[in-house]
Amino acid sequence: MSGRFVAGMTVDDALGACERVNRESIAVTLDALGESVTTEAEARESARVYHEMLDAIAARKLNANVSLKLTQMGMDFDPALAESIVGELVEHAAAVGSFVRIDMEGSPLTEATIGMTERLHARQNGHVGTVLQAYLFRTANDAERLLRQGIRIRLCKGAYKEPPEIAYPMKVDVDTNYVNLAERLMTSGVYCGIATHDEAIVEKLLVFVREHNVPKGAFEFQMLYGIRRDLQRRLAKQGFGVRVYVPFGPEWYPYFMRRLAERPANVLFLMKNFLKN
Repeated sequence: MSGRFVAGMTVDDALGACERVNRESIAVTLDALGESVTTEAEARESARVYHEMLDAIAARKLNANVSLKLTQMGMDFDPALAESIVGELVEHAAAVGSFVRIDMEGSPLTEATIGMTERLHARQNGHVGTVLQAYLFRTANDAERLLRQGIRIRLCKGAYKEPPEIAYPMKVDVDTNYVNLAERLMTSGVYCGIATHDEAIVEKLLVFVREHNVPKGAFEFQMLYGIRRDLQRRLAKQGFGVRVYVPFGPEWYPYFMRRLAERPANVLFLMKNFLKN
Protein backbone atom coordinates (compact mmCIF):
# COMPACT_ATOMS: atom_id res chain seq x y z
CA MET A 1 0.00 0.00 0.00
CA SER A 2 2.81 2.42 0.88
CA GLY A 3 4.17 2.23 -2.67
CA ARG A 4 1.07 4.01 -3.88
CA PHE A 5 1.83 7.12 -1.83
CA VAL A 6 5.62 7.04 -1.28
CA ALA A 7 8.03 7.20 -4.24
CA GLY A 8 10.73 5.05 -2.64
CA MET A 9 13.64 5.17 -0.24
CA THR A 10 16.33 7.11 -2.13
CA VAL A 11 16.85 10.35 -4.02
CA ASP A 12 17.17 8.36 -7.23
CA ASP A 13 13.77 6.74 -6.56
CA ALA A 14 12.23 10.18 -6.10
CA LEU A 15 13.88 11.59 -9.23
CA GLY A 16 12.59 8.64 -11.27
CA ALA A 17 9.06 9.29 -10.01
CA CYS A 18 9.50 12.97 -10.84
CA GLU A 19 10.47 12.18 -14.43
CA ARG A 20 7.40 9.94 -14.84
CA VAL A 21 5.08 12.62 -13.48
CA ASN A 22 6.70 15.35 -15.58
CA ARG A 23 5.97 13.31 -18.73
CA GLU A 24 2.28 13.93 -18.03
CA SER A 25 2.87 17.71 -18.02
CA ILE A 26 2.59 17.81 -14.24
CA ALA A 27 5.13 19.57 -12.01
CA VAL A 28 6.59 18.04 -8.85
CA THR A 29 7.71 19.04 -5.40
CA LEU A 30 10.15 16.58 -3.84
CA ASP A 31 9.72 15.98 -0.11
CA ALA A 32 12.29 13.96 1.86
CA LEU A 33 10.15 12.67 4.71
CA GLY A 34 11.27 13.28 8.26
CA GLU A 35 10.81 15.62 11.20
CA SER A 36 11.88 16.30 14.79
CA VAL A 37 15.58 15.53 14.52
CA THR A 38 17.46 15.79 17.82
CA THR A 39 21.07 16.56 16.85
CA GLU A 40 22.92 18.98 14.62
CA ALA A 41 24.42 16.04 12.71
CA GLU A 42 20.93 14.76 11.86
CA ALA A 43 19.80 18.23 10.79
CA ARG A 44 22.79 18.66 8.51
CA GLU A 45 22.28 15.23 7.00
CA SER A 46 18.68 16.18 6.21
CA ALA A 47 19.95 19.33 4.52
CA ARG A 48 22.56 17.36 2.56
CA VAL A 49 19.76 15.34 0.93
CA TYR A 50 18.04 18.56 -0.11
CA HIS A 51 21.23 20.04 -1.56
CA GLU A 52 21.65 16.83 -3.56
CA MET A 53 18.09 17.11 -4.84
CA LEU A 54 18.48 20.74 -5.90
CA ASP A 55 21.59 19.87 -7.91
CA ALA A 56 19.91 16.84 -9.48
CA ILE A 57 16.79 18.80 -10.44
CA ALA A 58 18.96 21.37 -12.20
CA ALA A 59 21.19 18.78 -13.87
CA ARG A 60 18.25 16.75 -15.19
CA LYS A 61 16.23 19.87 -16.06
CA LEU A 62 13.21 18.59 -14.16
CA ASN A 63 10.05 20.60 -13.58
CA ALA A 64 10.42 20.34 -9.83
CA ASN A 65 11.29 22.08 -6.58
CA VAL A 66 11.57 20.99 -2.94
CA SER A 67 9.60 21.12 0.30
CA LEU A 68 10.99 20.73 3.81
CA LYS A 69 9.94 20.81 7.44
CA LEU A 70 11.72 23.05 9.92
CA THR A 71 11.88 20.30 12.54
CA GLN A 72 13.95 18.30 10.02
CA MET A 73 16.50 21.10 10.21
CA GLY A 74 16.78 21.39 14.01
CA MET A 75 13.96 23.81 14.84
CA ASP A 76 12.97 21.92 17.99
CA PHE A 77 16.33 22.36 19.71
CA ASP A 78 18.10 25.23 17.92
CA PRO A 79 15.98 27.66 15.87
CA ALA A 80 19.07 29.67 14.86
CA LEU A 81 20.70 26.53 13.45
CA ALA A 82 17.53 25.69 11.54
CA GLU A 83 17.36 29.16 10.01
CA SER A 84 21.01 28.99 9.01
CA ILE A 85 20.56 25.58 7.37
CA VAL A 86 17.37 26.55 5.56
CA GLY A 87 18.91 29.85 4.51
CA GLU A 88 21.73 27.95 2.81
CA LEU A 89 19.18 25.81 0.99
CA VAL A 90 17.25 28.86 -0.21
CA GLU A 91 20.51 30.42 -1.46
CA HIS A 92 21.26 27.18 -3.31
CA ALA A 93 17.76 27.17 -4.81
CA ALA A 94 18.20 30.75 -5.99
CA ALA A 95 21.55 29.89 -7.59
CA VAL A 96 20.03 27.07 -9.66
CA GLY A 97 16.72 28.83 -10.40
CA SER A 98 14.63 26.68 -8.06
CA PHE A 99 12.34 27.18 -5.06
CA VAL A 100 12.05 25.98 -1.45
CA ARG A 101 8.66 25.51 0.19
CA ILE A 102 8.84 25.65 3.99
CA ASP A 103 6.08 23.30 5.05
CA MET A 104 3.76 24.13 7.94
CA GLU A 105 3.66 21.90 10.99
CA GLY A 106 1.52 22.08 14.13
CA SER A 107 0.23 25.41 15.46
CA PRO A 108 3.07 25.91 18.01
CA LEU A 109 5.34 26.51 14.99
CA THR A 110 3.00 28.65 12.88
CA GLU A 111 4.37 32.06 13.82
CA ALA A 112 8.00 30.92 13.78
CA THR A 113 7.55 29.38 10.33
CA ILE A 114 5.96 32.51 8.90
CA GLY A 115 8.62 34.73 10.47
CA MET A 116 11.50 32.68 9.06
CA THR A 117 9.89 32.64 5.62
CA GLU A 118 9.61 36.42 5.70
CA ARG A 119 13.27 36.87 6.64
CA LEU A 120 14.53 34.46 4.00
CA HIS A 121 12.24 35.95 1.35
CA ALA A 122 13.73 39.38 2.07
CA ARG A 123 17.15 37.92 1.20
CA GLN A 124 16.12 35.73 -1.76
CA ASN A 125 12.93 37.17 -3.24
CA GLY A 126 10.91 34.61 -5.18
CA HIS A 127 12.80 31.50 -4.08
CA VAL A 128 11.03 30.65 -0.81
CA GLY A 129 7.42 30.34 0.27
CA THR A 130 5.37 28.63 2.94
CA VAL A 131 2.08 26.88 3.68
CA LEU A 132 -1.08 28.15 5.36
CA GLN A 133 -3.78 25.92 6.84
CA ALA A 134 -7.41 26.86 6.30
CA TYR A 135 -8.67 25.31 9.53
CA LEU A 136 -6.83 27.87 11.69
CA PHE A 137 -8.75 31.02 12.63
CA ARG A 138 -5.64 33.17 12.10
CA THR A 139 -5.04 32.16 8.48
CA ALA A 140 -6.94 34.98 6.75
CA ASN A 141 -4.73 37.54 8.51
CA ASP A 142 -1.60 35.49 7.83
CA ALA A 143 -2.49 35.32 4.14
CA GLU A 144 -2.81 39.10 3.87
CA ARG A 145 0.47 39.53 5.73
CA LEU A 146 2.34 37.27 3.31
CA LEU A 147 0.63 38.58 0.18
CA ARG A 148 1.67 42.14 1.02
CA GLN A 149 5.27 40.94 0.78
CA GLY A 150 4.74 38.96 -2.42
CA ILE A 151 5.40 35.63 -0.69
CA ARG A 152 4.03 32.54 -2.40
CA ILE A 153 1.52 30.55 -0.37
CA ARG A 154 0.46 26.93 -0.57
CA LEU A 155 -3.05 26.69 0.86
CA CYS A 156 -4.14 23.41 2.44
CA LYS A 157 -6.92 22.46 4.84
CA GLY A 158 -4.60 21.21 7.61
CA ALA A 159 -3.73 17.71 8.78
CA TYR A 160 -2.72 18.19 12.43
CA LYS A 161 -5.06 17.86 15.38
CA GLU A 162 -5.71 21.34 16.75
CA PRO A 163 -7.91 22.55 19.65
CA PRO A 164 -11.25 24.26 18.91
CA GLU A 165 -9.95 27.46 20.51
CA ILE A 166 -7.73 28.10 17.49
CA ALA A 167 -9.17 25.99 14.67
CA TYR A 168 -12.53 25.24 13.06
CA PRO A 169 -13.67 21.85 14.41
CA MET A 170 -16.33 21.26 11.73
CA LYS A 171 -15.44 20.23 8.18
CA VAL A 172 -18.12 22.44 6.65
CA ASP A 173 -16.54 25.52 8.24
CA VAL A 174 -13.06 24.51 7.13
CA ASP A 175 -14.32 24.00 3.58
CA THR A 176 -16.03 27.41 3.52
CA ASN A 177 -12.92 29.14 4.80
CA TYR A 178 -10.77 27.23 2.32
CA VAL A 179 -12.82 28.40 -0.66
CA ASN A 180 -12.83 32.02 0.56
CA LEU A 181 -9.07 31.97 1.08
CA ALA A 182 -8.41 30.27 -2.25
CA GLU A 183 -10.43 32.88 -4.12
CA ARG A 184 -8.43 35.62 -2.40
CA LEU A 185 -5.11 33.99 -3.29
CA MET A 186 -6.06 33.30 -6.90
CA THR A 187 -6.86 36.97 -7.50
CA SER A 188 -3.99 38.43 -5.43
CA GLY A 189 -1.41 38.71 -8.19
CA VAL A 190 0.95 36.47 -6.19
CA TYR A 191 1.39 32.99 -7.67
CA CYS A 192 -0.15 30.46 -5.29
CA GLY A 193 -0.73 26.75 -4.81
CA ILE A 194 -4.27 25.49 -4.22
CA ALA A 195 -3.66 22.20 -2.42
CA THR A 196 -6.78 20.03 -2.25
CA HIS A 197 -8.08 16.67 -3.41
CA ASP A 198 -11.68 17.69 -2.71
CA GLU A 199 -13.34 17.59 -6.12
CA ALA A 200 -16.35 19.62 -4.95
CA ILE A 201 -14.03 22.45 -3.92
CA VAL A 202 -12.06 22.16 -7.16
CA GLU A 203 -15.29 22.50 -9.16
CA LYS A 204 -16.34 25.57 -7.16
CA LEU A 205 -12.99 27.18 -7.84
CA LEU A 206 -13.16 26.37 -11.55
CA VAL A 207 -16.50 28.20 -11.71
CA PHE A 208 -14.92 31.14 -9.88
CA VAL A 209 -12.01 31.18 -12.33
CA ARG A 210 -14.37 31.30 -15.31
CA GLU A 211 -16.68 33.94 -13.83
CA HIS A 212 -13.84 36.23 -12.76
CA ASN A 213 -11.52 35.65 -15.72
CA VAL A 214 -8.70 34.45 -13.47
CA PRO A 215 -5.68 33.60 -15.68
CA LYS A 216 -4.63 29.97 -15.55
CA GLY A 217 -1.09 31.18 -14.92
CA ALA A 218 -2.09 32.87 -11.66
CA PHE A 219 -2.09 29.66 -9.63
CA GLU A 220 -1.61 25.90 -9.70
CA PHE A 221 -3.51 22.99 -8.20
CA GLN A 222 -1.43 20.84 -5.87
CA MET A 223 -2.04 17.24 -4.80
CA LEU A 224 -0.20 14.35 -3.20
CA TYR A 225 1.55 11.58 -5.08
CA GLY A 226 -0.83 8.70 -5.74
CA ILE A 227 -3.97 10.56 -4.66
CA ARG A 228 -6.67 11.54 -7.17
CA ARG A 229 -4.43 10.81 -10.14
CA ASP A 230 -7.51 11.01 -12.33
CA LEU A 231 -8.23 14.55 -11.19
CA GLN A 232 -4.58 15.56 -11.58
CA ARG A 233 -4.53 14.40 -15.19
CA ARG A 234 -7.90 15.97 -16.04
CA LEU A 235 -6.86 19.39 -14.74
CA ALA A 236 -3.52 19.19 -16.54
CA LYS A 237 -5.26 18.33 -19.82
CA GLN A 238 -7.50 21.38 -19.33
CA GLY A 239 -4.40 23.55 -19.24
CA PHE A 240 -4.23 24.25 -15.52
CA GLY A 241 -0.97 24.09 -13.66
CA VAL A 242 -0.80 20.94 -11.53
CA ARG A 243 1.92 20.03 -9.05
CA VAL A 244 2.29 16.71 -7.25
CA TYR A 245 4.08 16.38 -3.91
CA VAL A 246 6.35 13.32 -4.11
CA PRO A 247 7.44 12.05 -0.68
CA PHE A 248 10.26 9.56 -0.24
CA GLY A 249 12.88 8.33 2.19
CA PRO A 250 13.51 5.79 4.95
CA GLU A 251 11.53 7.90 7.44
CA TRP A 252 8.25 7.27 5.60
CA TYR A 253 6.90 4.71 8.10
CA PRO A 254 7.28 6.66 11.38
CA TYR A 255 6.18 9.83 9.57
CA PHE A 256 2.92 8.32 8.35
CA MET A 257 2.23 6.54 11.63
CA ARG A 258 2.51 9.81 13.53
CA ARG A 259 0.16 11.57 11.10
CA LEU A 260 -2.39 8.77 11.27
CA ALA A 261 -2.22 8.45 15.05
CA GLU A 262 -2.68 12.14 15.79
CA ARG A 263 -5.65 12.59 13.45
CA PRO A 264 -7.71 9.46 12.71
CA ALA A 265 -9.51 11.23 9.86
CA ASN A 266 -6.25 10.88 7.93
CA VAL A 267 -6.71 7.10 7.91
CA LEU A 268 -10.09 7.39 6.21
CA PHE A 269 -8.66 9.88 3.71
CA LEU A 270 -5.88 7.50 2.66
CA MET A 271 -8.14 4.46 2.47
CA LYS A 272 -10.73 6.25 0.33
CA ASN A 273 -8.07 7.42 -2.09
CA PHE A 274 -6.37 4.04 -2.25
CA LEU A 275 -9.55 2.75 -3.91
CA LYS A 276 -9.60 5.56 -6.50
CA ASN A 277 -7.53 5.65 -9.66
